[in-house]
Amino acid sequence: MQINLQGKNIELTEAIKDYVSKRVTNLEKLLTRIEGSGGRVMANFEVSKSTNHHKAGEVFHADCLIRIDGKEFYSSAEKEDLYAAVDDVKDSLYNEINKNKDRTQTLFKRGGASIKKMLKGLSRRNPFTSKKY
Repeated sequence: MQINLQGKNIELTEAIKDYVSKRVTNLEKLLTRIEGSGGRVMANFEVSKSTNHHKAGEVFHADCLIRIDGKEFYSSAEKEDLYAAVDDVKDSLYNEINKNKDRTQTLFKRGGASIKKMLKGLSRRNPFTSKKY
């Protein structure tokens, strides 16, 4: 898994780099199966401090774009704490990737069950064309 970290209007310290890399590697638990089958995973993470026009306090912004074999997952968050923004991005990406994985598995199982019914003769519908034959 390749992680590209970029900072805008903020200096990237070792603490920030370590925190972001730990959060992104937590997502790697979902992505190990994809990488094991020869897939390519790339994460572009950007942290920034919003401009100085805010009246009270600083506002931090975190963006992450993960590309998995042609599919893209994106999330962003704005918080007063940089670490809270990074955590929000990680949580929303985790949910989005997990939802996509579950959907793929469900469609695969549903297709297999439909083919099984057709082969047993219980269904007169062709699962490939959705037409009755």
